[in-house]
Amino acid sequence: MTDRMNKWWGWALRGLAVAALIGLLCFPPQTIVTVGPFRQVTTANPKMGVHTRLTDEVEEWKIKRTLEMVREMGAPWIVEYFPWAYYEPQPRVYDWSHADTVVKHARAQGLTVVARLGLVPKWARPKDSSDLFLDESQYGAFGDFVAAFVSHFKGQVDHVVIWNEPNLSLEWGMRPVDPAGYVKLLRVAYEHAKAANPEVQVLAGALAPTLAPEGNEWGMDDLIFLKRMYEAGAAPYFDILAIHSYGWKYPYDDVPSPDKVNFRRAELVRQVMVEHGDGAKPCLITEGGWNDHPRWTKSVRPAQRIQNTLGAYDLARKDWPWCLGVALWAFRYPWPARTYQDYYTFVSTDFVPKALYLEAQRYARGDLAGVSVAGQGRGYAGPAAQ
Repeated sequence: MTDRMNKWWGWALRGLAVAALIGLLCFPPQTIVTVGPFRQVTTANPKMGVHTRLTDEVEEWKIKRTLEMVREMGAPWIVEYFPWAYYEPQPRVYDWSHADTVVKHARAQGLTVVARLGLVPKWARPKDSSDLFLDESQYGAFGDFVAAFVSHFKGQVDHVVIWNEPNLSLEWGMRPVDPAGYVKLLRVAYEHAKAANPEVQVLAGALAPTLAPEGNEWGMDDLIFLKRMYEAGAAPYFDILAIHSYGWKYPYDDVPSPDKVNFRRAELVRQVMVEHGDGAKPCLITEGGWNDHPRWTKSVRPAQRIQNTLGAYDLARKDWPWCLGVALWAFRYPWPARTYQDYYTFVSTDFVPKALYLEAQRYARGDLAGVSVAGQGRGYAGPAAQ
């Protein structure tokens, strides 16, 4: 074989190798993802939880890995968003495929799923309206979706949250907030849910912590909104109250006050329930936490975020018997937000655990060296000594 032919074959083989590599990159082999092995969460604090963001996660292996990491951190509770618009694109035409994937992997990891329901499909709202606009004439259609969801996931998902932050205009379809209107929606959803499965637990509220007064165009103080809900007859139509509890720049144990948004504001929300004779019902924090963006005005330092997060988990464990769990925002995003939102997460988009994750994992494994019993007897005093 001549030198020229040797060179030709060499270049040909290199070309084939490059083509094969490009093919693998552009058209990777199908990843086969199995469910299981079935596991249970091992934790020193059964109230630990996170709000996952798998709604727009496409690849099944990423869904599985996310939920594996939740279990490995030691958090038994997850809150996940199941948008009505995604799963009922046409009236009474349901596509549960993505929801099934999330739920089956969550259950395989031993996690309790709290399903947040909302987001209006185009067919159920006026043209060019917000996808969170739901006219009262369509409350029944939403109720039908709730019933279908509860029926489909009977024995798999036992907790459903009805809507999200209805005390904000943005979440109420860019309309003035309406506590009585929300109670009407809650009643329809509750009755449909219980008809489909009497054992399902219906969560109301999920109110945004805000100090906006009545009549404000953007929202209403969550304490006032909850009082107006009770005045509108909400009590018979929910089993658990969902609470959003963010700390902003305040420590986890900062004293609650009606004129302040801090983590222990949840205690004031609870007090409204007690004042209205509803103290026998439990609560569940479905959003909350701290942010450690270096420049956001409401953020804290990373070490403070760790201290506050673990302190909050421990506060609920020791001092809040009425609180079933604390699902903090947010475990991981499918892709970077490239805003301050990225600094809420426990794990990066490519599954690299942050320091917060590792410290929470140590805490859940019973390494309580950093948990203080001094003073008020509550909370986490910081990362344990190495």
